[in-house]
Amino acid sequence: MAGDSLSSVFVNPSFSLYHSKARALPRNQCGSSWRHTEPGTKTTSLPIIRAARKEDIVIVGAGIAGLATAVSLHRLGLRSLVLEQAESLRTGGTSLTLFKNGWRVLDAIGVGSELRSQFLEIQGMVIKSEDGRELRSFKFKDEDESQEVRAVERKVLLETLADQLPPDSVYFNSKLTNISKSEGGETMLELVDGTRLSAKIVIGCDGIRSPIAKWMGFPDPKYVGHCAFRGLGFYPNGQPFEPKVNYIYGRGLRAGCVPVSPTKVYWFVCFNRSSPGPKINDPSELKKQAKELVRNWPADLLNIMDQTPDDTIIRTPLVDRLLWPAISPPASSGRVVLVGDAWHPMTPNLGQGACCALEDAVVLARKLANAVKSGSSSVEDALSSYGSERWPRVFPLSIRANLVGSLLQWENPVVCSVRNDVVIPKLVRLGPLLAHTNFDCQPL
Repeated sequence: MAGDSLSSVFVNPSFSLYHSKARALPRNQCGSSWRHTEPGTKTTSLPIIRAARKEDIVIVGAGIAGLATAVSLHRLGLRSLVLEQAESLRTGGTSLTLFKNGWRVLDAIGVGSELRSQFLEIQGMVIKSEDGRELRSFKFKDEDESQEVRAVERKVLLETLADQLPPDSVYFNSKLTNISKSEGGETMLELVDGTRLSAKIVIGCDGIRSPIAKWMGFPDPKYVGHCAFRGLGFYPNGQPFEPKVNYIYGRGLRAGCVPVSPTKVYWFVCFNRSSPGPKINDPSELKKQAKELVRNWPADLLNIMDQTPDDTIIRTPLVDRLLWPAISPPASSGRVVLVGDAWHPMTPNLGQGACCALEDAVVLARKLANAVKSGSSSVEDALSSYGSERWPRVFPLSIRANLVGSLLQWENPVVCSVRNDVVIPKLVRLGPLLAHTNFDCQPL
């Protein structure tokens, strides 16, 4: 609304909600409310408060989307409270590849340079068949001089984003159990421990199984028919690979690896499966299964797996949710809005899941800050405008990622032969395939 009291969340020299004693959280019976779970990470567990605590902006989920949104809002002078159901930042897993659109966002929110110093720039891409025959190679700069590709450890990215936030911004052990509208038009959030929050704006960044998305009427993401093993090989004396993305294509099976840093190499194996199958928690069993799939493939891939600590290996089913026009719900409902995987989960075949989440974060933050600052447009209009702007961007990417995955997972030997001998060597052009990484993002 035009006279929205959200203007109170702007930081000014005389009154800062970041450090106001009136807003300070009480200590619980266990002692200090601070919980230091990772070096340099400023976090705490939310104290149990039975009466509804009032908040201006609540972000649900402290993954890439949630932390990037919180940092973007912070850069623009808006305070937010981030709720995370886990006990600490979920820094397990491997790495993710960021293209130039992702790096432009990281530069805009002020963390690009810090991250670049830790990760290798990838120069190009090599595609091989399962017998080791090279089908095609590209150099990214030859296709697009402005392209920038780096694989980034998820752990480091999350910690870097979290460190940009003021103290008491992220609260752990805060699992959402119920969401509803109050009579005053605010959104009521109830946590498992009984804590109740009354929020003027709720931003759902709670991942592919988002309870907030479900509350807004979105269907569960759909399994696309293949799963992926992922891991992070560690070479304490230095990894031996050139800074290139390496892909290997087989029949109903593909794999790849990309150097992350001087000592680490990310790898994946993607395989067809009619259903996701039972969850396996034993990492040594996961490694055994992954190696069995590619046991006759190039030795370099198996070597990376052998160099992989068990606790970095994961297996996940690949899912997406296509946002069909006039069928899917909009990204926002009143003052509740979705960002990243909570809204548009997509398969990783284009390397755009994290990049799009970062784009969402800065677009939403700018629109929300402009609405609050000017007072001339309502918050609801700003959230609706965010959805209208982002939908033409994320919907085609989700479809393209789905199609690429389906094509690369072909099992028919004749079709695979045509792919390897004709399509990839003679028809594929990398430049048009990377056009989707163009994204203009000015500093916040």
